[in-house]
Amino acid sequence: MTADLSLHLVTDHRVPFARLRDLVDDAVTAGVSVVQLRDKVASGAELFARTLDLADVIAGRCTFVVDDRLDIVLAARERLGAPVGSAGNRARVDGVHLGQSDLPVDAARALLGPDALIGWTANTPAHLTAAEALPAGTVDYLGVGVIRATSTKPDHPRPLGVDGFGGLAASTPLPCVAIGGIGLDDVTALRRAGAAGVAVVSLVSEADDPGEVVRHLRAAWEGGA
Repeated sequence: MTADLSLHLVTDHRVPFARLRDLVDDAVTAGVSVVQLRDKVASGAELFARTLDLADVIAGRCTFVVDDRLDIVLAARERLGAPVGSAGNRARVDGVHLGQSDLPVDAARALLGPDALIGWTANTPAHLTAAEALPAGTVDYLGVGVIRATSTKPDHPRPLGVDGFGGLAASTPLPCVAIGGIGLDDVTALRRAGAAGVAVVSLVSEADDPGEVVRHLRAAWEGGA
């Protein structure tokens, strides 16, 4: 699937869901291009309900993916009855972001079909080599990080920094989205280092005015062109 990867909002399970709905709405209106629902503590039933709810909030205004849970994506797509990539402002789920220990990405592609967006976490040269060995079209983008130390993932690998990220991004033809502890001052540099996009969590979720932060992020991204 072809998608604008420039600015990802990854949700934070620590934000109460009622607040999260408003936060996502504000962020999408302000210019987020991808929303990733990430919640590793919700039950399956809760995550399914939240996926449907956020799909309705987003209403096709940007790409919407779910972290890890291909089963939730498949069930939500079945419930919504809207094909991936359908035109118009209608609730939909566009794909999934998978980690190295999740269901293999080739299996996910077989289940989701060619029009879904599939991202894969890749933090080392070996991960990038494995991604490039897959058939073309299996993975749409790689999530590469962490850039800085981050509290949202306490077990994160050693931070790459902008230069480390740039080295990995330059070694693969696959689009690389930078993630992990990214600050506003990193965005322009990351784009110039080869990022296809940046993904943020706390920078937006902890802001008093999420929409304003997103507008600053969008401006910083455009400044790196």
